[in-house]
Amino acid sequence: MKKRVVVGLSGGVDSSVAAYLIQQSGYEVIGLFMKNWHDGSVTIEGECPWLDDSNDALLVAQKLNIPFQTLDLSEEYRQRIVDYMFAEYEAGRTPNPDVLCNREIKFDIFLKHAIALGADFIATGHYCRKEIINDTNTSSEIYRLMAGKDTNKDQSYFLCQLNQEQLSKALFPIGDLTKPEVRKIAKQLDLITANKKDSQGLCFIGKVKLPEFLQQQLKPKKGKVILIENDKLPEKAEYNFEISDNEQLKALSQPAILSAKDGKIIGEHNGAHYYTIGQRKGLGIGGFKNPLFVVGTDTKDNTIYLGEGEEHRGLNRAGLFLKNEDIHWVREDLILKIGEKKIFNARIRYRQALEECCLYQKEEGMYIIFKRLIRGITPGQFVAWYKDEELIGSGTISE
Repeated sequence: MKKRVVVGLSGGVDSSVAAYLIQQSGYEVIGLFMKNWHDGSVTIEGECPWLDDSNDALLVAQKLNIPFQTLDLSEEYRQRIVDYMFAEYEAGRTPNPDVLCNREIKFDIFLKHAIALGADFIATGHYCRKEIINDTNTSSEIYRLMAGKDTNKDQSYFLCQLNQEQLSKALFPIGDLTKPEVRKIAKQLDLITANKKDSQGLCFIGKVKLPEFLQQQLKPKKGKVILIENDKLPEKAEYNFEISDNEQLKALSQPAILSAKDGKIIGEHNGAHYYTIGQRKGLGIGGFKNPLFVVGTDTKDNTIYLGEGEEHRGLNRAGLFLKNEDIHWVREDLILKIGEKKIFNARIRYRQALEECCLYQKEEGMYIIFKRLIRGITPGQFVAWYKDEELIGSGTISE
């Protein structure tokens, strides 16, 4: 009897080819489209409207001759993702809804629905891979989350919050392919999605007008824009990880302390919760030799701080801190004990180059110190750490 796989058909080329490859592997395939959003008031016209995507997914399913269903998860998406986004921005943090969408929607609610349909696995169009090894201590299987072969499209970062149970039910059919190879297969099959542009913006919503989206709940509020003059960055550009002093770890992992008395008022903004550290566009202030960046936000005082140039001290730092409750290990067998440290490579955003770092597990949480200064570390973001091509764990940046 064939094993059953439910494929998340998004209406894009990646999931379309994933469904075909699963079908060719001998599985019984069901296509399932998730309707997560239907508020067109904040979606840019012509950018990923859900109805067009649903129609494209249906046409792909018909072409492949597989059953097709639509699942309305809009209420769950609002509760788990949209409300989370509003709360994070209001608190002055920068959320990553795509990471949460995978953990809370695709690999939780969607997975449970697929199992209810009798599925043995679910499959998605993510550019990543799964490998299985045996735990010599327990004789059980360990699921490894590996980077996609296409380094330009590797999407393992977006899955950094998955656990072993979720991975055990996941298949990633296009993980060994490049994007051009995926499009070539789609063209050979004459799929309607073959030349379709990649979706942009929020997971399964599309490209949205973020200010209008946030203003649904976060109302505009005039505040000061303060320019912080730049200090020289530390001459020590690299850290050797031989750090034993907790106070030094804390100092390296904290953002630059910024206050109004250190700078001058150069303008007004409509709400500190609309801005994120490292932001360059949408500031509306010119006349400077070098680009201006957001180097700090204070949602309590409703103040944003700008700095001139990429080398500004407020934009660059050596480390970050994770609270214990915000640490997640994909590889639970590799969890660090209190007092342990280990060298990995990490990134704090999608497509950022991996940077060498050292994880220090302390009683109060985990410090991550990078080999060199990192730009734009922002509370609320996810940091993910890797060993070679394998994603080992992740966490939400506290400050």
